[in-house]
Amino acid sequence: MAVTSLRSGRRLLLDSATKALFQLLTWVCIAIFVGLALVLTQQSLPVLAENNVADILFSGTWDPEAGQFGFLPAIVGTLITMSVSMILVVPIAVLASVYIAEYARGSIRTLLSSSVDILAAVPSVIFGLFGLLIVAPLVDEVIAPLFGAGSTGLGLLTASLVIAVMTLPIIMSLSVESLVALPDSLRETVLSLGETRSGMAIRILLRAAGPGILSAILLGLGRAFEASIAVAMVIGGKNLIPDSLFDAGQTLPTLIVNTFGEMMSLPETRSALLFAALVLFVVVTAFNLLASFARNRLERHWRYQ
Repeated sequence: MAVTSLRSGRRLLLDSATKALFQLLTWVCIAIFVGLALVLTQQSLPVLAENNVADILFSGTWDPEAGQFGFLPAIVGTLITMSVSMILVVPIAVLASVYIAEYARGSIRTLLSSSVDILAAVPSVIFGLFGLLIVAPLVDEVIAPLFGAGSTGLGLLTASLVIAVMTLPIIMSLSVESLVALPDSLRETVLSLGETRSGMAIRILLRAAGPGILSAILLGLGRAFEASIAVAMVIGGKNLIPDSLFDAGQTLPTLIVNTFGEMMSLPETRSALLFAALVLFVVVTAFNLLASFARNRLERHWRYQ
């Protein structure tokens, strides 16, 4: 009895210690998140004291020496690259996820899933090199001439294609998980009613896994919004509102990457770039919260039981 009581006491002690550790780590993560938000906000105050927020966000002039910090070209570039990349990648990612989850079997499924996971872990600078060596020449020599446009290969379209490749494995991986998590009983019921396998995948399984797939798309959207190093290598880096997809441009992350080092000695410019970082921080956080909200809400409406 004494030995059993001692072991029980040790298990309870270990359980309490583990729970306390998990709680501590959770609060540390929250503290880091809040601390980062406060630091970015505090560092943004100098430029906000001298400039109106609307002027910063909607002015098209970026001239730090003259005290003008217009984010509009970078915001337009961000929205264009984000939109084009999502238009290109979402259909491919969802259909490829259906194939992996519902059609691929055995070693083929394992190989495809492993390849997607490996691609998701590739450093962004590798995607940047891929854009420089493969995508940029393709845009310059093939795509731009098809539309009668001039291009150096570096521009918004090249950046959009690179972002699409970067976000593809993220959306695919999460979408596959959502489809695989559906119970086999759902598939068996649908097939027993005479539905074809492709009809089941498109009309039933995509709807049942819809909350998870939508969350994957929103997280991919956040990834597209925050892409920096790879995009900085292929977008051209011009602070001008583009006239076409073949023009060089800028995004908020590349504005920070391309400008921060050389402008560290200018306090107001540094503050403006940290305000751009704050905008990114808020938007990416909003995307993650929206993904969680959408998943929870849709799970209540798109029930398959």
